[in-house]
Amino acid sequence: MSGAAVIGSALPASALERGKSLPVGLELYSVRDELAKDLIGTVRAVAKMGYEVVEFYSPYYQWTPEYARDVRKLLDEVNLKCLSTHNGRNALEADGLKKSIELNQILGSKTIVMASAGKTQNRDDWKRVADILSSASETLKPLKMRAGYHNHQLEFTEKEGFRPMPFLAANTPKDVTLQFDVGTCMEVGYDPLAWIKANPGRIRSLHLKDWGAGAARGYKVLFNEGDTPWKDLLDAAERVGGAEYFLIEQEGSRFSSLETAEKCLANFRKLRPKA
Repeated sequence: MSGAAVIGSALPASALERGKSLPVGLELYSVRDELAKDLIGTVRAVAKMGYEVVEFYSPYYQWTPEYARDVRKLLDEVNLKCLSTHNGRNALEADGLKKSIELNQILGSKTIVMASAGKTQNRDDWKRVADILSSASETLKPLKMRAGYHNHQLEFTEKEGFRPMPFLAANTPKDVTLQFDVGTCMEVGYDPLAWIKANPGRIRSLHLKDWGAGAARGYKVLFNEGDTPWKDLLDAAERVGGAEYFLIEQEGSRFSSLETAEKCLANFRKLRPKA
């Protein structure tokens, strides 16, 4: 694997070093089939499994404030927190950001994550994305909120000597969270540990999506059943990356989506028992 250079950093003691465990949540895209049919029942089921956090993805952006308040009541009732949301680019631009702020504040979310940069063909396009994130960050800072960016395969793929993800990291303020989708990084052969160590304090949340080489594996492997060096990676995320919570994500498996989510959490707890 290739990757970024390793950089050291003096950071506050991590939860790991303090003997505590970070909350683990579920990116609700993992159960999108069930969520579309029955949001209330699905959220209750996720809470019953033992998840502590959820992340809503782009359809939430169409909610009314009234519906968002109903969802927040549900989250409080089942003791779940929504710490971030997944969004299209428009949700961090102009009037779109105003709407995002309103919905995220109702939900209790502190980070509005751009999960799609839209059409990007060259360095200038990515500079525009960096500018949007930087501007959103300035707007969100007084509200004690953050902008974030979520990578896919594209951002870690080098083309004609240019790789978007290091460019975005270098051209956005440090309070912009680099939400790390581990599986897509693994798939394109970029070193996930090196990426965390190269960006101390900015990997505040991670999507724990596993990946395994082979046509029958790919993203269908459950958490900790693929090729990702999870133990070292999670330790680095806490000690160096500044991780505040983890989000399990799954894009399909041999089990139903809810059963998959439950099995992934069980595998996570075997690897890192709750303190």
